[in-house]
Amino acid sequence: MKFAKLAVAAIALAATPALANEQVVAGATVYGPEGNEVGTIVSVENGQAVLDTGKHKVPLAVNMYGESETGPTITVTKDQINGMIDAQLAEAAAKRDAALVVGAEAMAADHAPLGTILEIEGNNIVIARGGDETDKVTLLRSHFDATDHGLMARLTNAQIDAAMAQAAPAEGGAGE
Repeated sequence: MKFAKLAVAAIALAATPALANEQVVAGATVYGPEGNEVGTIVSVENGQAVLDTGKHKVPLAVNMYGESETGPTITVTKDQINGMIDAQLAEAAAKRDAALVVGAEAMAADHAPLGTILEIEGNNIVIARGGDETDKVTLLRSHFDATDHGLMARLTNAQIDAAMAQAAPAEGGAGE
């Protein structure tokens, strides 16, 4: 019986990081390899610490932070991390823009069918919901991502329906 308790305790300890970095807390200033400020930790949850560089909020695993006399550290500068995130965002936008073409099928965020792209007017994407050209919705370019599963809206059909229901009374209002 004592052996079983020790085994359970060993498993629990193995699941807990042995060298937890107590400096990684919300509000802590994070420093780069040259001692320069990179940003501030805005939250810590589920092994992730969100670092706000002032330009981007970047989730990093807690174990990616080192410790120093001044506070938590990472191995890149603010400019390097902002540059990496800028490059990732630019690549994602280019993939999205390449997938946003008239006739393309899009799915909603919950992987349900959304519809077919009818028109693209600048940042406005007109979708025929379910392929029905009488049931149109216009979403913004920024509402879409190109994924491994195809073109996906960042909204579910339910969210789109709710937004359209809220907009309908305003559009039909006679006193405005």
